[in-house]
Amino acid sequence: MELSERTRRSFLKQFGAAGAAALAVANADGLGLAQAASTQPASTPADLKQAATRDARMAWWHEARFGMFIHWGLYSLIGQHEWAKENEGVPLLQYELLAKHFHPKPNAAREWARLAKRAGQKYMVMTTKHHEGFCNWDTQLTDYNAMDQGPGRDLVREFVDAARAEGLRVGFYYSLMDWHHPDGAICKTDEAARRRFVDYTHGLIRELMTNYGKIDILWYDVAWPLTAEQWESERMNEMVFSLQPDILVNNRNLLPGDFTTPEQHIQAADAGRAWETCMTLNDSWGFNRGDDAWKTPKTIVDNLITCARGGGNYLLNIGPEPDGSVPPNSVEILEKVGRWLDTNGKAIYGAERIEAEWTTNLNFTRRGNTLYVHVNFWPGHTPAAEWLDFYKPEVVVAFAGLKPKALSARLVKTGQKVEFTQDEFSLRLTGLPLVAPDQPATVIEVECDGEPATDHSALRPLWPRHKVGISV
Repeated sequence: MELSERTRRSFLKQFGAAGAAALAVANADGLGLAQAASTQPASTPADLKQAATRDARMAWWHEARFGMFIHWGLYSLIGQHEWAKENEGVPLLQYELLAKHFHPKPNAAREWARLAKRAGQKYMVMTTKHHEGFCNWDTQLTDYNAMDQGPGRDLVREFVDAARAEGLRVGFYYSLMDWHHPDGAICKTDEAARRRFVDYTHGLIRELMTNYGKIDILWYDVAWPLTAEQWESERMNEMVFSLQPDILVNNRNLLPGDFTTPEQHIQAADAGRAWETCMTLNDSWGFNRGDDAWKTPKTIVDNLITCARGGGNYLLNIGPEPDGSVPPNSVEILEKVGRWLDTNGKAIYGAERIEAEWTTNLNFTRRGNTLYVHVNFWPGHTPAAEWLDFYKPEVVVAFAGLKPKALSARLVKTGQKVEFTQDEFSLRLTGLPLVAPDQPATVIEVECDGEPATDHSALRPLWPRHKVGISV
């Protein structure tokens, strides 16, 4: 069915007024180090086999800490979030028409990869197939794909080539749920449909694992409507690892995988378990032209610090426009984050989990015995000109409960040595400049004589108290 210009305008007009609702996600305050995800699947024999190589396979991933997520598909043409088809009840035949009118500019992925590089991101994960069922590659299993429809070329191939050209690791997102396939819902109760749909799914994943050289990450999503047993997830992973022995897989095909995936909130897994928070730059994964709820660079940097503080990664999403262009707001935010990482990357890349308590103005990361104090809200101020001559305020950054002894301190931005005093209660970094040396956070590097940790709660019973006199 072809779409005339008149019907195309009518079709697109339907979507002009309605906004797409985002998936509801659980929001969590703070890091949640003591509370790991309670839905972790049980280990299987295949997972135990993969565990034997996990440390070696994940070494680069733990060093990377920061990646780019890309949600891009037919929903970009609608411009109202990647769930537009379901949220707005778009009939399948009507939605399919988008495939003929999906005409990305050549090699849009090069812009993404170059932006990721400027942003300081070390790997990229692209949606090869989202819930809509459209395949962004040249699959032989359905003609609902980028080669046979509007693009007329393999968009996954372009993505892989672009990421590798910038020295970035390559990840594939793959949605198990499929709104387009005729068996995608009835497979829950129809055994013949289940067999067809599971074989189709395994076949698509096999193509992705076979046709593009070495792939670093397979990022499953949404296992509805089947169980791990019905998906044959263990056989699925065995096939993936037989083709890509060094790959990392997540936990969303209902097996433990190599890492857990909190979404739109930061929650660390148990110590020793890898995890990665995925998050949007505004409130939408796919391109949503009306969504102006952009996170600030300060928020992004603090989220990145918080993930690194818990030993986790931060997978930050862009939703390209229909032609593949990155929205200007996304570019501006990511470039500012990248400039901060140019100076402060040593406090993020390869950061190890640190047990450090929340404080209003500060955040923390560490590498070995080096503590990085991230000052989000600089305590200095600018006195009025009329009393500047005689008022020389001392700028101090202090926090309680540092367990090891501090040996030295310096500002990462300028290299300036920082004086400090330390007692059993607190570390006080003194003689700091009046104006914050860096934005959106200033980092102070503190060398310690042991692994740094903070615990100001433990000091509460030890604080000296003033005696209260009672007269009779």
